Amino acid sequence: MGGSSEIRVGCCGWREARARYFAHFPVVELQDPFYEMPSPALAAKWRAEAPADFRFCLKAWQLITHTPSSPTYRRLKSKVAESERGLYGSFRPTEQVALAWERTAEIAKVLDAAVVVFQCPASFVPSAENVRNFRSFFEGIERGRSLLAWEPRGEWPPDLVRDLCQEFDLIHCVDPFAAESVYGETTYWRLHGRGGYNYVYTEEELDWLAAETRKREGEVYVLFNNLAMAKDARRFGERLNPARFDPCG
Repeated sequence: MGGSSEIRVGCCGWREARARYFAHFPVVELQDPFYEMPSPALAAKWRAEAPADFRFCLKAWQLITHTPSSPTYRRLKSKVAESERGLYGSFRPTEQVALAWERTAEIAKVLDAAVVVFQCPASFVPSAENVRNFRSFFEGIERGRSLLAWEPRGEWPPDLVRDLCQEFDLIHCVDPFAAESVYGETTYWRLHGRGGYNYVYTEEELDWLAAETRKREGEVYVLFNNLAMAKDARRFGERLNPARFDPCG
């Protein structure tokens, strides 16, 4: 039986007023930076408002991982010119992707972010070109102090995922109800809802998750990303630390 040194439970995004969120949870995974990077001043405001031991995580800017064909680009303030659509996403070795990482890293530094998550779309398949670009990207970036986590989608062979994560010291980020993490001393779980965003986790599922969480070694991040994320996260957290989490709060 393993034993976790620290378990942090939270939500993917602010699901309630920040002051209330800080009172309920020890970590947040910011979603806004994925769509459009906040200003350093706004990030500094969030950091200043948070308790000293509060952890920020964030998703890397979509310009790094997603191509302009993704519907998520609709939320990008500065639209991509038609002539430049082939220069964004999929870890391409372009100036545009490099600058997107510089912006992401800048905000991560301001927040003193614990983890930066690279969430990839299912369209980012394990082709020779994509693997080559992935390697080139992580070989070339300045990492900063944050841990880096990779959430591949689609049909990536576990051996290839493990090799890439080991090569570049990446946490393999998964939904524990859908897949096993194959690499990382730190555990980073994102729970997307079984079958879709509207899903509400059952008591039995949260019991199972609590048992699995307690088996993990090292730091464990459990981030809920379903419609009922705040309620489900409190229900889950109450199983681990009743003194902190109030499921009715």
